[in-house]
Amino acid sequence: MSFVTAADVPVRVVSDNAAAERRITPSWTIAILKAKLETVTGIPPSSQQLTLRLPHAPQPIPISSHDEETTQIASFPLQPYVELHVADTRPLSARPNFQDLSAVEKYVMPVDEYDKLQDSVLAWKRRNKLGRFDPNKDEKEQQELNRQYEEVEAKKIVVGARCRVGGADLDRRGTVRYVGEVKEIPNGGVWVGVEADEPTGKNDGSVNGEYYFKCPPKHGSFVRPDRVEIGDFPAVDDLGDLEEI
Repeated sequence: MSFVTAADVPVRVVSDNAAAERRITPSWTIAILKAKLETVTGIPPSSQQLTLRLPHAPQPIPISSHDEETTQIASFPLQPYVELHVADTRPLSARPNFQDLSAVEKYVMPVDEYDKLQDSVLAWKRRNKLGRFDPNKDEKEQQELNRQYEEVEAKKIVVGARCRVGGADLDRRGTVRYVGEVKEIPNGGVWVGVEADEPTGKNDGSVNGEYYFKCPPKHGSFVRPDRVEIGDFPAVDDLGDLEEI
């Protein structure tokens, strides 16, 4: 158990990578304060630049001295819940990048250990017979696949038909080059491969190296049938409206 003396003052410690409430004893020296702030901000004492930011003060008040080993914090206008800002004076290249998590070792729970948990999403799905635990999973997936193929037939989506892609890309026109399943795309179902007139696609008719049709790079894309509209959509001529010079 820790005890807080009456002299302690609560402040908000703020830096580029941290924000926390701490209690400061006014009898501390600047050197002691900086040493304690290193555990909060990660900034070495020699690289700390301290300022107090009072609510009604026009400018931040520096906490500095030629003799930080003896100058007490009581020498400065410390107020409850004032903001104590800690700036890092090191060059950017010398500071640790706390935003980059690529080098952080991550724990990955073994599959067999996760499978034994009773409070996991997997356990919840197992209890409620959802997803791959549904005894009728294959039948339901086949029914949905049949429904999508019926939609394709009803909308007359066939290879070679002119089309435009709906939604936000209503004016994206092209030609149907493939209709069917694409095993490389998760969640299964029926996909329509479209070769766009303009380079507004995402691929060249392939997915993860597997070709379903071939077209110039960035002209191909795979969309769901409900986004495809079949019709007499001629290629857009951006120069057609220009007067001859």
